[in-house]
Amino acid sequence: MKLITRIKYHTVWGEDLLVRTGDRLIPMKYLPGDIWTGTLDRIKAGQEYRYEVHQGGFCIRREWGSHTVPSGRVVMETEDTWSDVPSALPLHSAPFRSGVFSAAEGKVWKAAGTAIPVFSLRTRTSFGVGEFNDLKTLADWAAMTGQKIIQLLPVNDTTMTGTWTDSYPYSANSSFALHPQFIHLPAAGAEEDDEYLRLKNELEALPEMDYERVNDAKRKILRKIFAAKGRKVLASAGYRRFVKENAEWLLPYAAFCTLRDEFGTADFSRWKRGDAEDFSNYDKDKVGEYAAAHKKDIDYHCFVQYNLHVQLLEARDYAHSKGVVFKGDLPIGISRTSADAWVNRSLFHIDSQAGAPPDAFSTEGQNWGFPTYDWERMSRDGYSWWKSRLRKMSEYFDAFRIDHILGFFRIWEIPMDAVHGLLGHFNPALPYSAEELSAFGFDMTSGRYSEPYIDAYLWDGVFGRLAGDARRKCLADGRLKAAYSTQRKVLAKFPGQDEDSKVMRDGLMHIIDNVLFVPDPRRKGYWHPRIAAQYTYSYGLLDEYRRRAFDRLYDDFFYHRHNSFWKESAMKKLPELLSATGMLACGEDLGMIPDCVPEVMKEYQILSLEIQRMPKDPSETFADPAHYPYYSVCATSTHDMNPLRAWWEEDRAVTAKFWHEVLGGQGDAPWYCEPWICRRILEAHLASPAMLAVIPLQDWLSVDGAIRLENPAGERINVPSIPQYYWRYRMHLTLEDLMSRDGFNAAVREMIAASGR
Repeated sequence: MKLITRIKYHTVWGEDLLVRTGDRLIPMKYLPGDIWTGTLDRIKAGQEYRYEVHQGGFCIRREWGSHTVPSGRVVMETEDTWSDVPSALPLHSAPFRSGVFSAAEGKVWKAAGTAIPVFSLRTRTSFGVGEFNDLKTLADWAAMTGQKIIQLLPVNDTTMTGTWTDSYPYSANSSFALHPQFIHLPAAGAEEDDEYLRLKNELEALPEMDYERVNDAKRKILRKIFAAKGRKVLASAGYRRFVKENAEWLLPYAAFCTLRDEFGTADFSRWKRGDAEDFSNYDKDKVGEYAAAHKKDIDYHCFVQYNLHVQLLEARDYAHSKGVVFKGDLPIGISRTSADAWVNRSLFHIDSQAGAPPDAFSTEGQNWGFPTYDWERMSRDGYSWWKSRLRKMSEYFDAFRIDHILGFFRIWEIPMDAVHGLLGHFNPALPYSAEELSAFGFDMTSGRYSEPYIDAYLWDGVFGRLAGDARRKCLADGRLKAAYSTQRKVLAKFPGQDEDSKVMRDGLMHIIDNVLFVPDPRRKGYWHPRIAAQYTYSYGLLDEYRRRAFDRLYDDFFYHRHNSFWKESAMKKLPELLSATGMLACGEDLGMIPDCVPEVMKEYQILSLEIQRMPKDPSETFADPAHYPYYSVCATSTHDMNPLRAWWEEDRAVTAKFWHEVLGGQGDAPWYCEPWICRRILEAHLASPAMLAVIPLQDWLSVDGAIRLENPAGERINVPSIPQYYWRYRMHLTLEDLMSRDGFNAAVREMIAASGR
């Protein structure tokens, strides 16, 4: 089929119009009267396409909505109209369209809310962990205090090992399946007998979540429920409809879970017993045969997902009835040992790791271990995997936080043999060729700038009393021996936690980080400046000429070279993904942000994230909430930070600066963040122009000395610099108890009302 398109669009000098379908980009011809025409051949009815404006080889504008190829003749013509981003898009998103929210004409609409992970909730009916059922009580409290939004962390299933390391909510085994730990057992059919109540009370008495005990107990009880009542549920119309509508991800997920349990690992590369039994590569027919032979287990996992689906939908509907909506969290990465990677391996670069450059959270960068996306491959079917993922999410959430929105512009990609994020590079990127670097005085054939630079002064300084032993064991001819040449090898050689092992492990990893350029893994002879290379010993040894040359290269590479390139990268994806659902989109745009990010977010009206202690202006120590943009979410902290009170005690110099410059205090800053200080900080955030002020529950509680947790350190949810952190924070009081605190609730309600939210 061939489609001849025509569209009226006024361009300026240097601009061209092109039409994109999937990963194909077709130039258009200009005709008098601002008419552009193009021909799409080899297309099918129902296929989508969009128009783009290009300048200087880069996309500078893209349509919001898409057009659909009509069915009919072999050759067709169509007259199209440019699809703009709707005006005031956030005020026409799902919560407004559904009638939960209402924006009065001529009045600025603002709302307040609470951020809390589901697992952190505590009610009289919970079972050692917060549950979807508890969201109803949370919605009651939110409505009671005048709040309209509840922000949650990811709720997908993360069960990989069956140990506490599965507590990390950003490493799911499925981007579609819900976590069984959030199920309310009685609602699924559990009998609340003496044994159940004894175990429930024991787990609820713990100050934090015991991930392993909770999940082990729930798994055993769910198996009993399924054995006793599963047949009736499986025969129900609701269950059959759920399976039919979700079969594309549900059945492979159920097979994944069954194979994981059978082989004792989620690492599907190890799912084989000779040639006869090899499930390491997903084969639909073969997995279908396996599922038929293991029907009971497959049905069990579908049964659990159905109950979770029903309970979360009930919580969503209940919240809506109270004028409250849920805001979900869309992780940027997927686990390399997930059903997604198993079933759709071609969509991911399994041979790489995603992470983040160094920032205030981690001086060595972050290595999340996730594979990176093959965006080019994903574009061929119009990002259908992403659209399916977002549509599933929109069943439960009216708004969502795009975790690490930078990942849609570029991702920080780390080689598989590296541990630290310092050895990563941007992808996509425009690395320098060896010829370009040679012109700046860097001969890349010598290895001086791309291999760890080692001399006696550095070696002795790094290893101290172990320098001699480390030299004999790890060095040959001034270079690291092959057995110690990568950080993964070093980690395997020195896994211990004793002092000597730590010195050797950390020292060798530091040595391996000591480079100025890292190679591009897909373009031989091309190089990326190493992030934060100015802090390396190797940089310190450069002569003045090369040091200045490196600084120029570095500044250009990290702050200028990629702006148009990354903008085009994002504009290929974001319009299609954002228009796939009506959810209100909010982007987590903290850290090292290129200029193109706020440009694109503004164009597509994605709410930014504003954190006072992480100002967007590098000249500021603290941001001023009074100057936040309207299309933003302001918060006092995130799950990756210390809440207010612990942050106050973190660094006395920073606290003193905040005390004097932000709060206008006199003399020494108070040693503790007293309730009145917390209240002033919250009031400043609520008074900001930001559309949403979403405050972590711990910071709401901080304004009342009678109910807040005694030890501020116990409120921390995550420490990003610790790769395997135990996510187990729970409220120290029940939501029912919180709702009975009339004085506190009145104070919160008054603060919110006074701010016009």
